[in-house]
Amino acid sequence: RDLVKRIRAKVPNIAISTDIIVGFPGETDRQFRESVALLKDLRFDNTHIAAYSARTGTIASREYDDNVPPEVKKERVAIIEKLQGEIASEINAALLGKTIEVLVEGKKKGKWHGRSRNGKLVFFDDKKDLLGQVVRINIEKTSPWSLQGVLSE
Repeated sequence: RDLVKRIRAKVPNIAISTDIIVGFPGETDRQFRESVALLKDLRFDNTHIAAYSARTGTIASREYDDNVPPEVKKERVAIIEKLQGEIASEINAALLGKTIEVLVEGKKKGKWHGRSRNGKLVFFDDKKDLLGQVVRINIEKTSPWSLQGVLSE
C-alpha cells in the first residue's frame, strides 16, 4: 500500500494497474476479503483478473492441491470484476469535461481511437487523417473501460 501511495504522491494522475489471481490453492475467505479490501483502498485504474488453474510443470501444480472449488473461484472473479468496474467508472468520470492528450492509433467504423498518456482508451470522430498524431480531446462521455470526446480546436 505504501509504495502505491508514494508513487501517486510523486506522479499525480498516474494510472496503475495490477494482476490478481483468485482461488490460488489454500486461499481462504479471509484472504480473499483482504484482497478485496486492498483493491478498494488502492483503487487501481485497471485490474487483470484470473481464476487459478493448475499448469503442468509449475511449482504450484506440483506442491499444492487445487482445493478452491470452481464455483468459488467464479464467484470471486465476479466480485472483483464488479468492484473494478465501479472503481474504473469513478476514476474515468473524474475526466468528464477535461481535455487530455491522445496518441491516435487507428480508425474503426468511422471513429478514431487512441490512448491517453496514462493508457486510457479514447474514441472520437474527425474527418482528418490523424493516425500517429498526438491530439487534444475534450472528454464528453465516460464508461468504466473507455472515454469518448471531441477534438479540441
